Amino acid sequence: VQLQASGGGLVQAGGSLRLSCAASGSIFAINAMAWFRQAPGKGRAFVAAIYWSSGNTDYTDSVKGRFTISRDNRQNMVYLQMNSLKPEDTAVYYCAARTSPVNYDYWGQGTLVTVSS
Repeated sequence: VQLQASGGGLVQAGGSLRLSCAASGSIFAINAMAWFRQAPGKGRAFVAAIYWSSGNTDYTDSVKGRFTISRDNRQNMVYLQMNSLKPEDTAVYYCAARTSPVNYDYWGQGTLVTVSS
């Protein structure tokens, strides 16, 4: 599985961005996709996930009500719509795919989101 993330950039607080993740390769093996982020000086943290068979979604508490994860099965794309952005959302955002029962085992290259105050 190969993942290509895009859509990062510089935005003012309160603004919006949409991240995209294109999946290719053995996409039939994917059972979930997610977005993680890594803020400066911190570890990588879970942001949101979408589960292939059910379409259910999960979010970390800090983004609930502001971020929406979605997918386009025909285009093999996953999106993260980010609204009401805050400076603390500044991070490198990574998309990830899961083919195993628990761990995300494929990662994209990351896209930088910078939110200015």
